[in-house]
Amino acid sequence: MELPVVVIGAGPQGLAAAAHLLERGIEPLVFEAGQRAAASVSAWGHVRLFSPWPELIDPAGARLLGSTGWNAPKSGYPTGREWIDGYLAPLATALGHRVRTGARVVGVTKKGRDVSVDAGRSEQPFIVHIQDADGGESRREARAVIDASGTWGTPAPAGASGLPALGEGAARNAGRLSHRIPDAAESGSWAGGHVVVIGNGHSAATAIVQLAEVVRATPTTRVSWVLRRGAVGNTFGGGSADELVERGALGTRAHQAVTEGLVTLLTGFRTVQISDAGGRPVVHSEDGRQLEPADQIVVLAGFRPDFSFLSEIRLHLDVRLQAPASVAAEVDPNVHSCGSIQATGAAELAHPDSGFFIVGAKSYGRAPTFLAMTGYEQVRSVVAALAGDTEAAARVDLALPDTGVCGGSGLFDAVQADAGSCCGVPQPVGMGIDPATNN
Repeated sequence: MELPVVVIGAGPQGLAAAAHLLERGIEPLVFEAGQRAAASVSAWGHVRLFSPWPELIDPAGARLLGSTGWNAPKSGYPTGREWIDGYLAPLATALGHRVRTGARVVGVTKKGRDVSVDAGRSEQPFIVHIQDADGGESRREARAVIDASGTWGTPAPAGASGLPALGEGAARNAGRLSHRIPDAAESGSWAGGHVVVIGNGHSAATAIVQLAEVVRATPTTRVSWVLRRGAVGNTFGGGSADELVERGALGTRAHQAVTEGLVTLLTGFRTVQISDAGGRPVVHSEDGRQLEPADQIVVLAGFRPDFSFLSEIRLHLDVRLQAPASVAAEVDPNVHSCGSIQATGAAELAHPDSGFFIVGAKSYGRAPTFLAMTGYEQVRSVVAALAGDTEAAARVDLALPDTGVCGGSGLFDAVQADAGSCCGVPQPVGMGIDPATNN
């Protein structure tokens, strides 16, 4: 009996990979650490995506669901919860026993070989170690492994140098520091207080837009938005030039919150310490600046891949981004320009241990701007390669939307207001668009 292909993670890309495998006549086995499929998405279920419904549904997943009488949503921008209810949960149900929740992968290796052993390595199957929610342990053999575990569980710290700031752990333990976009109830509970948002991406912009509404309703509320870079750069995105309309509108709204004075923007503020002032955290910068005591710090500085369970797998990773080396050049936020990020397939996602692939947000390492449809194209190509269809594996079936932002993230120490973007800071446009965020 042929061994299954193990998929790590039952998120959007993991479920899509399973659907593609089934369609190719290959048996998948999906292990999900959470107690339900799409557990990470459920953690931000209140957030609206800026990708429309058609870009959030994998074609193979749709074909599998079509046999159950499911009807694909045609338009609109769902929240994470709506994405689960309208597509991800039904897909997990359709996959049935092949999706096992409450099963955390704690190790992957080659049978009888640790990472240092060459002899016979390529002929051996993969061994996947699993720990169940009750602490029970088991292992499964696999012909190949697709790691779609994502990065949600490993957020980047507030500390600007890559390590947690002094006192950051204490602030988190006291409930004064979090790493998730607040929902309306949380934001409302901070009315009249001081909230510090640390981060430069779409998640930070989403939090800023939401908190600006709290300031409008309760003007005594103060919001400080902390950027590490010395320039605003592409913080506000491409505005109306962004081919993802909602993504552009998100940046425009965040820009408006700043220009209206609802939010105080601080650039070149590199957090080094979070001290305590009577139970309220105080954020300190490397250059000696410090903010007023805060009621809450929201750190949305991106995420990092977790390779702790892959120590016995031979990986080829970029030393800066921790992305597969062949992917890193395409997604490097330091250098890529408008439209330069291309779809990545099996050839770029493979590693020295043949049959092991990293897909989804984890394949971008520490780089941002990953889209669901990028992941769907990745798994289509990877599964085609596993099925021996080299033509389909090499083909690119996806054209990604332009961000409308020219240039990389700019000079780290630049102070010009428009440094790092030849497109400049987008001007406000019509505001009749629902809130959105990255997926």
